[in-house]
Amino acid sequence: MSKRLTVPKTYKLAIGGAFPRSESGRTYEVVSPKGAFLANAAQGSRKDARDAVVAARSAVKGWSGATAYNRGQVLYRVAEVLEGRRAQFIDEIVAQEGLSASAAASQVDEAIDLWVWYAGWCDKYAQVAGNANPVAGPYFNITVPEPTGVVAIVAPQDSALLGLVSVVAPALVAGNTVVVIASERHPLSAISLAEVLATSDVPGGVVNVLTGSPAEIAPWLASHQDVNALDLAGAGALEWVDLQIAAAETLKRVIAPGEVVASPERIAAFTEVKTVWHTKSMI
Repeated sequence: MSKRLTVPKTYKLAIGGAFPRSESGRTYEVVSPKGAFLANAAQGSRKDARDAVVAARSAVKGWSGATAYNRGQVLYRVAEVLEGRRAQFIDEIVAQEGLSASAAASQVDEAIDLWVWYAGWCDKYAQVAGNANPVAGPYFNITVPEPTGVVAIVAPQDSALLGLVSVVAPALVAGNTVVVIASERHPLSAISLAEVLATSDVPGGVVNVLTGSPAEIAPWLASHQDVNALDLAGAGALEWVDLQIAAAETLKRVIAPGEVVASPERIAAFTEVKTVWHTKSMI
């Protein structure tokens, strides 16, 4: 019997629940820390970013309109599928980051646990971020958090999976949709995560993953009028003040580069607060 050929994995973009190549046709080589070739990744373009925003905007109504309990169940399902593909993610992280198998396993386990932690906040964060406000008079005054809409994210650049999960998961909890620029050096796990999302119950367009140069793509997302918020967690090496200025022109909420800490405050950062007054019934 002749020896069969291997079937190399093709890493594309993830936009609107589909996996297209970059409209520009460009790719770039992803290599190991020792310089060994791992894969060709799609080099995302301005047009790809615009397509991703369109997909994210079209998904806002359905995702934000789901009940908090339902969003929690959907996100928990993602963790289940991640657990089933644990070995694949470990292999990818070993190849991309040059870690030992045990260190890569620890990163994958931490990413899965973090995803479960955020899934659990879906039906709880409103009790923390919202409030029943004391007022003088026969009224109820209630503050309720609502999603801000489309969140553009520059993922941490030094991590293949954990950094990505740490910024994507909290944005999803409140009902936002996401366009995320993956780590340029370690993009493979980001596309594998997008495959997990596509085979879970996450609607198409809720998470859109772009690979390529954050320096090239981020300015277009920062200035895009249909993006509501900007997370610059992985933009520390960019001219990120210029990105803040571009975002300010369209009144975006912005999180500056810095350490990403798991916290309900990261969920609340991408919410708007709606205050409702209602008269008390007079008997």
